[in-house]
Amino acid sequence: MNSTRSKDGTILAYDVYGSGPALLYITGASCYRSFKPIVDDAKVFATCFTVYNYDRRGRGESGNTLPYSMEREIEDVEAMIDVAGGSAYVYGHSSGAVLALEAAFRLGGKVRKVALYDAPYVHDEKEKAEYRQLSKSVQELLDDGRNAAAMRTFLKGIGMPRVFVSLLPLFPGWQKMKALAPTLAYDIALTQDQAPVERAAEVTVPALIGVGEKSPGGLHDVARQLAKAIPNAKFSQLTGQNHMVSAKKLLPLLSDFFR
Repeated sequence: MNSTRSKDGTILAYDVYGSGPALLYITGASCYRSFKPIVDDAKVFATCFTVYNYDRRGRGESGNTLPYSMEREIEDVEAMIDVAGGSAYVYGHSSGAVLALEAAFRLGGKVRKVALYDAPYVHDEKEKAEYRQLSKSVQELLDDGRNAAAMRTFLKGIGMPRVFVSLLPLFPGWQKMKALAPTLAYDIALTQDQAPVERAAEVTVPALIGVGEKSPGGLHDVARQLAKAIPNAKFSQLTGQNHMVSAKKLLPLLSDFFR
């Protein structure tokens, strides 16, 4: 395991794959760096880039200094970019896309270019109210120590098929997913508001805004809002893809955009 320390002293565990320009991979909810789908993604990206794949705070082998805030996660991103040599391309998936965009706002030239896929901000006031209720339900379950129920409630609440969610306890990684349940509160905090379209005009680095053709309509709305608001933004809808995008389908887009 490689590790570094964030500004507040939190240990961040990471792995490095491949060679080429530095690419920081920021994962979404219920993910960690050694989760097989994440490892598979990193290895695909590593055919074109040096990929820095890290455990976000509270996950895997990284620390979890409290209290949580988005600012601390951006400091984590900066620490990882420093490990990568002081500047890097940044790709964020799902709630990781929110962090990637915030890094582009806050870290100046350290983010060379930024790519977002399915940034899951709420897209209107109705969804915001529904998400607030989901957040309350998840937090109550977490407070009661019911991690498995919190994870299932969250996944169903964001639109995962009920049949799939009901089968999750049969998956080899379920025990680790349950252990990650407390970090759902972090992902909810990142995504509970509408996209920062007014601030988006402040992004000075080139941005790729991706969305899956089969992803929920709200994610399409958010992607188009951001692509319209961010200067030098490129919008791309990936044919046949949903929220769990194929790295092999995504790589040509990232490679063309970043390189």
